Amino acid sequence: MTLVKRGEIWWYDFQFGNQRIRESTKSTSKIVAKAAEQQRRRDLEHGFHNITEIRENRIRLLRDVAAKYLDDYRLRFRGVTFAEYAIGHVTRHLGDKLLVDIDEAAVLGYQSSRLKELAAPKSVNEEVRFLLTMMEQQGDVIRAGLRKKKKLKLPARRKIGKAYEADETHRMRQLSKKSRSPHIYLALTMALNAGNSPSVRSGRVSG
Repeated sequence: MTLVKRGEIWWYDFQFGNQRIRESTKSTSKIVAKAAEQQRRRDLEHGFHNITEIRENRIRLLRDVAAKYLDDYRLRFRGVTFAEYAIGHVTRHLGDKLLVDIDEAAVLGYQSSRLKELAAPKSVNEEVRFLLTMMEQQGDVIRAGLRKKKKLKLPARRKIGKAYEADETHRMRQLSKKSRSPHIYLALTMALNAGNSPSVRSGRVSG
């Protein structure tokens, strides 16, 4: 058991598996700090022994798991841009956490943090999907728990089409006529009239 005092606060510093655990106890009392370290060890042991997957994986940092996952993903798929984007956000928020420390609360906290950054709910859902996939069996357990509580996915808004008002249509026509491209006005006219004519809807073309 190793305790180190930084300023007025005690930190614990020990090895668990192949990872160094160095965290603040947030306490100025050495007695409380010792208890905090013992509790942290118990929590790690609990996660280490109660999830039936390869032990070494449970005490890996998420950023290491994410890096390996992306390497494999690049070999299997051509389009990796969105995966890199999504996993980049996951790593930014949770990369320094051990896999064993990521639970339902951590996922819900991640959702809230991304929403505060004004990320779209649909994007956050995809990011969480990547996160839980990377976590394999542990991710499956978390996914099942959140789905049961109906908190797995954020409600995504569906955009509903809106008809243009007459003045909006007129303004678009006028602006398109001023365009340098001679094709803009024609394209706009076709778009505005597509599906509006009774003859088009009935499959007949007027001569």
